[in-house]
Amino acid sequence: MTRMETITRHDTGAAVEDVQQRLAVIDLLAQADVDGIFGDKTVAAVRAFCAQSGLPVGDNVTEKVWKALVDASFCLGDRTLYLRMPHFHGHDVVELQHALGALGFACGADDGIFGAYSELALRKFQLNMGLPADGIAGAYTYAAIRNLHHSWEGKEAVHEAVHLGFARAADVLERNALCLFGTDPFTRSVASRMSNLALATNPASKIMSADSLLVAPDQNMLLVHIVLPEEDTVESVPRVSFEDEETLSLRLETAIGVADAASPSRIALELSSTRWEDAGEGRSAQHFAITLLDALCSALS
Repeated sequence: MTRMETITRHDTGAAVEDVQQRLAVIDLLAQADVDGIFGDKTVAAVRAFCAQSGLPVGDNVTEKVWKALVDASFCLGDRTLYLRMPHFHGHDVVELQHALGALGFACGADDGIFGAYSELALRKFQLNMGLPADGIAGAYTYAAIRNLHHSWEGKEAVHEAVHLGFARAADVLERNALCLFGTDPFTRSVASRMSNLALATNPASKIMSADSLLVAPDQNMLLVHIVLPEEDTVESVPRVSFEDEETLSLRLETAIGVADAASPSRIALELSSTRWEDAGEGRSAQHFAITLLDALCSALS
């Protein structure tokens, strides 16, 4: 493989301009100074980049400096990311990891390396958004992330569950019409228990199980299909996994936002199993019902 030639002071041409453009992207050089001439301002910018990147500070752009500069100048959406060896790494990966973490899909550390943890978090996000869960960050995935920018820009990853007080939960139950249903005896039990809990909290609750409805759900109701891991759902329907209770409400919020744009509005809620820890079936169903209702109320608030 041909090694690149070191770019030095007083060099001119397209290679110098490329370096300058990348330095401008990371705000170390003014756009007005992108002129294809490796002068004093470009040298100063290169030295500043080396210092902040932990590289030996020098005036020249070596192959090692160039590779680090390329990584640092990638922005979210500039390239398709997927799991490969060697792993993708760069600033765009950091941005993706930050967005996923702030939306409730933990990638581990924001280390700028697209490894197995990042791919798993991306797959969960895609499933949550009703996108093909292929673990590839492409045009549709980037569009979904950009549409949610208000939910993650400037925010840290959420690590603690959010719970509503009685008054706020009661208000949410009365303002939002949801139809909960399952297609399995256990999931139907969870849906029924959620409906009973909602009605006990507020008799005017509009969050009801399909079994308790006297008429068919109207178009204004959000359909919440409670499923087990082995059950299939329509690919385009956002599917939210129960695991990681601390971020459940956050992930539900993004899924409901996607569902609101569809007709009928529908999401799937995937339970981890029919057992919670060592509890029996009834207690397990009650635990899932309480946790899911709390997360739904938080998401809808």
